[in-house]
Amino acid sequence: MTTKPFASLSLDLDNKWSYMKTHGDPGWETYPTYLETVVPRALKFFGERNLNVTFFIVGQDAALDKNREPLAQIGAAGHEIGNHSFHHEPWLHLYPEIEIEAELAQAEEAIERVTGQRPKGFRGPGFIFSNEILRVLLSRGYEYDASTFPTYLGPLARAYYFMTTNLTKEQKEERKELFGRLSEGFRPIKPYRWQLDDKMLLEIPVTTMPLFKVPIHVSYILYLSLYSTNLALLYFRIALKLCRITKTEPSVLLHPLDFLGGDDMSDLSFFPAMRIVSERKLEIVSDILRLLEEHYTVVSLQEYARIVSARASGLPNIKPNFSSPQISRMRSLSSES
Repeated sequence: MTTKPFASLSLDLDNKWSYMKTHGDPGWETYPTYLETVVPRALKFFGERNLNVTFFIVGQDAALDKNREPLAQIGAAGHEIGNHSFHHEPWLHLYPEIEIEAELAQAEEAIERVTGQRPKGFRGPGFIFSNEILRVLLSRGYEYDASTFPTYLGPLARAYYFMTTNLTKEQKEERKELFGRLSEGFRPIKPYRWQLDDKMLLEIPVTTMPLFKVPIHVSYILYLSLYSTNLALLYFRIALKLCRITKTEPSVLLHPLDFLGGDDMSDLSFFPAMRIVSERKLEIVSDILRLLEEHYTVVSLQEYARIVSARASGLPNIKPNFSSPQISRMRSLSSES
């Protein structure tokens, strides 16, 4: 019997307020939530398929009493909990190292208090990263980072996103690297180690289609399904075929809106796939994960990180080359109010 290669599966648990905040919509400061709907739905979905995944939780959500019950359910179900920052600001990479340290520490404490797990993996909001973030992750003992998104389409996605907003010039400047630069497309799609001085940190990129570097995460497949579900699933099959040819073990990303439809949340219609009702979305997501499981053993990111680290063959070491001007959090928060 042939042993299947591994694939990792994660869900960035961005809440309603965090989408509104990044989009520049009023009212996010009251922290509206849909976790009481999406978390039980996602847990039921994964439980029916015996899947153990990684939930990247935002610390601010864990700090609010109204979210404690659904977030505690994730830990109780045995899924891995990752750190998705405290304030979910896709301009976190612009902050000085001391503020990044405080951001991650605050998130860790809130998340552990609610879920019982102290995160060992990190994903930056909006796929952001910096030398300062790397230093903080290393100093705080993280096992892996999963923030890089190697695609050339980041600037195009950002331009489309900005067209749906009423952001000020200053807010757009803060978000100017949302979804990444064009140069992100030159980054590897297979795991590697960041090398900073004599320290190393495992990087597990969000997988894009080998050779072409176009997105293959679930939200993107759902977007394509607006035009044709069959073609969207064919696109994903081609991506998995290229992964097998290139011996790429895919890290597949989910978002909460992959489990919510326009019938659940009409005021997030600036996301194109929100035109799909939730029942139909779940059917498509089920088809996507069925295709993934046909060829791969699906595990959490932490389990995959330990599998990769234990292999005899060495991973490439890459020195970070991020360069970002720094701002203070006080300026950022004042621009949001």
